[in-house]
Amino acid sequence: MHELAPSTLFDLSEKRVLITGGSGHLGSAMTKTLAAAGATVVVGSRERRRAEAVSEELRAEFGGMHFGVELDQLDEHSVQAGFAHAVESAGGIEVLVNNGQQGHAMDLTDVTAEAFRSDLNNATGYFLLARHFRNHVVERQVPGSIVMVGSMYGVVGSYPDAYEDVCLASPVQYHTLKGGIVHMTRHLSVYWARDNIRVNCLSPGPFPSSAAPGEMVNRLKKKSPMGRMGAPQELAGPLLLLVSDAGSYLTGQNLLVDGGWTAW
Repeated sequence: MHELAPSTLFDLSEKRVLITGGSGHLGSAMTKTLAAAGATVVVGSRERRRAEAVSEELRAEFGGMHFGVELDQLDEHSVQAGFAHAVESAGGIEVLVNNGQQGHAMDLTDVTAEAFRSDLNNATGYFLLARHFRNHVVERQVPGSIVMVGSMYGVVGSYPDAYEDVCLASPVQYHTLKGGIVHMTRHLSVYWARDNIRVNCLSPGPFPSSAAPGEMVNRLKKKSPMGRMGAPQELAGPLLLLVSDAGSYLTGQNLLVDGGWTAW
């Protein structure tokens, strides 16, 4: 490995990044982080219009070339077509951020078998997209970095009293999904290290959107050692560590950004 100056460790100006779910609550913040670090960002979304709108905002704010593609990780054909479109648009991809998420607002009392299976298909989509990426960078003989977006709820259970009488409990299928993504990260990392591909997981803690019930948020704050919720921009540093040369010897890791939640 060649030595890099501290000022260039997190530089992504030579990287082209595909991020799924790039128009969502956390995804939009991550796309801005990547663009601000110099990356060419390809925004994936189920709706091409939304993806292109985000890419236009990136071009206006940060300059450079950014693109939007339609990509639904629950649809195998869409995964294949969306990745091919991303490669064609950017001329190649060196970093993949698997962030897209589709789920049902059902908890363990009413989730159906169909909804449970559908939500777990997010993990299938993550793998298929990661495999397309792996084959792409191996064919080009360049290093690659994959970041799976997990959750603290892939590591610990939730507190029932944080949701009781306020809203649905944290969905059991979501916990199952995120736990699987954390372990998929480990599995792929050991198989693909020989291909010069790093695979890591970024697991946010409590980062509720403005739509979250206020009472639930107040209860969650009491469960956090830091006594507050996370702000989306607080994922910027951890994300850059995993995708840049600053994390060149990191693979198979699950980086929890949770305000100390899982340290209790």
